[in-house]
Amino acid sequence: MKNQKVTNNMDWVTILLYAILVVMGWMTIYSASLPEQTTSLFDLSQIYGKQILFIIGSVPLIIVVLSIDAKIYDKYAFIFYGFALLLLAGLFVFGSSHKGQTNWYSFGGFSVQPSEFAKIATSLVLAKFLSDVQINLKNTNHQLIALGIIFLPVMLIMLQPDAGSAMIFMALMIVLYREGLPGWYLATGGIAIVLFILALLIKPAILVGLCLIIILIQYFITRRALRNPIISALALVAIAAFVFSVDYVFENVLEAHQKDRINVLFDKDVDMQSEGYNLNQSLIAIGSGGWFGKGYLEGTQTKGGFVPEQHTDYIFTTVGEEWGFAGAVLVIAVFITLLLRIVYLAERQKSKLSRTYGYCVASILFMHFFVNITMLIKLFPTVGVPLPFFSYGGSSLWAFTILLFIFIKMDANKVNEW
Repeated sequence: MKNQKVTNNMDWVTILLYAILVVMGWMTIYSASLPEQTTSLFDLSQIYGKQILFIIGSVPLIIVVLSIDAKIYDKYAFIFYGFALLLLAGLFVFGSSHKGQTNWYSFGGFSVQPSEFAKIATSLVLAKFLSDVQINLKNTNHQLIALGIIFLPVMLIMLQPDAGSAMIFMALMIVLYREGLPGWYLATGGIAIVLFILALLIKPAILVGLCLIIILIQYFITRRALRNPIISALALVAIAAFVFSVDYVFENVLEAHQKDRINVLFDKDVDMQSEGYNLNQSLIAIGSGGWFGKGYLEGTQTKGGFVPEQHTDYIFTTVGEEWGFAGAVLVIAVFITLLLRIVYLAERQKSKLSRTYGYCVASILFMHFFVNITMLIKLFPTVGVPLPFFSYGGSSLWAFTILLFIFIKMDANKVNEW
């Protein structure tokens, strides 16, 4: 296929949504980090000045991504993936530690978080693997390979340890389900999450008893599943083993700060002025915005610095306080529109690789968006997950930009063969 011009057939709706989010994100960072004495917008000693530099740096990245022949992303996917794994492994030797996590490379005043870029490489190689016409996710061996592609970077990231970044990769399970992975994988994962939460709130024996009642009802009344008594018994044993292991995992496996975050979520033995301080201030800031907010640059919680790390993981609290409920809904609507647009574009692809990669992009962006916002309103444990295109940081902005514009390039080509 002849190489097309960069601007041919590009989806300008997606690009516009991206630009809107980036601009809104910078405006929010500006408000969250504005000092008492206003300085130049390009003051690199200020967070908002550095973010402008990162945004400007995104432009050549976009040009390069769109200029490269889309076939390159298919041809060298495994090389990108191997390089990403090498960078993740290299952190244990050359990485910088911050707050107990070794997940950054630091070069003077510049830092790079390789886990952000590993999401791109993992998405590319997963899309390449699934695009093979011989791959069938009903086949156990193919399932194991696909899961291995996802879990290999996850294991390296967990060793850093960075549970928040590792969790984002789980969003790629949605992609596998779209491409034919049996539904019981997702169902089992969902049940495990529910049981884990319930086991923290209810005594294990009572929870197992409730599960037994449900299984008996399923067996004697509906008879649509688990009709074999042996299978029912094995299911109950598995549930019981899992439920009774939750307490051990919680007390002996999770780090102290992870246990605190879960306890804060369920209001269990926590001091809201200590381990629960961040979440408490987040709720106060968002709630104080009311319907229409206090006005841009007028947030008292924001200006008072009451919300820690407000320009990064807690950036959405500034939106809630200064733009109010209406502004928060507007930002959420733009995010959802972008996600739906990506899914729409993915479904119209002629190439399975580009379709699968499109779903990878949508899944990763959705996971970041969902976790970041729900953790601020006490619907999810607090984890270090940035809000795409909003949170301060060069690594996250550049990684999200590359991730999205690779798909825009693929969509612009719409080729039948790779």
